[in-house]
Amino acid sequence: MPSPERAALAGHTVSRVGYGAMQLERLHDDPAAAVALLRRAAELGVDHVDTAQFYGNGFVNGVIREALGSDVLIATKVGADPDPSGPIPLRLAQRPEELRASVEDNLRSLGLDRIPLVNLRRADRRPGVLAEGDQRVGLDDQLAVLTALRDEGKIGAIGLSAVTLDVLRRALPAGIACVQNAYSLVGRDDEEMVELCVAEDIAWVPFFPLGGAFPGLPKVTDEPAVQAAARSLGRTPAQVGLAWLLHRAPNVHLIPGTASAAHLEANVAAADIVLDGETLAALDAIPVRAMDASLL
Repeated sequence: MPSPERAALAGHTVSRVGYGAMQLERLHDDPAAAVALLRRAAELGVDHVDTAQFYGNGFVNGVIREALGSDVLIATKVGADPDPSGPIPLRLAQRPEELRASVEDNLRSLGLDRIPLVNLRRADRRPGVLAEGDQRVGLDDQLAVLTALRDEGKIGAIGLSAVTLDVLRRALPAGIACVQNAYSLVGRDDEEMVELCVAEDIAWVPFFPLGGAFPGLPKVTDEPAVQAAARSLGRTPAQVGLAWLLHRAPNVHLIPGTASAAHLEANVAAADIVLDGETLAALDAIPVRAMDASLL
């Protein structure tokens, strides 16, 4: 049976296929197109948008502010800040005072008095930049400032991103609404964490849901079983990969990103795909592909 189309996230009931806004950076020279894409997402029923101040150095947040109303659950992440002149366009900002400043920056750029969901992007596991020096900050200190911001009414709920199972367990007393980790049909290293999130009523929001975002990550769409299922269903391999995630557990929310209206429509349509037992068994049998950490 297909999974329900809507589920709980940070105290709201939203569509299980949201939108990850990072790709809107590609429309920096055409902000009207970026606004139109977000409004098309809303027309399609998308009411959960994931963003960050370091996406386009505030450009993406500005587009969200212009395009969307208050009915959309906006989630942002802290733990890194824009660094347009750096070797990559962000720098880690893990210290408590930096987390607070990042929340304030997001509030201003999004034009909000309260951000419904703020995810703490930790920097102690791949993929992504790892913390060094004074950016190696204890979890308790980070959660203390986020809890204070929640008590002040500036954020509605706290999530975690790029964390280990141990970190999640230690964070549970603070009240965690969701976990964002790299996870896909071919990258299932966090199965125990998925089960813990189901048990604790925590939303699981996989990023890189189709793998392949970095050179060291295998691609879901390269798998013969995924391609075979797509042919059988008359869908694309990407849609099959997204549909598998929605069938994986009832607490899964997707945030696929794109700068294309056609791809946006295809991503949203993945929620309508029913995977029967035989197809699910064939997909589940795909072996987990290890990341090549040397390329990350």
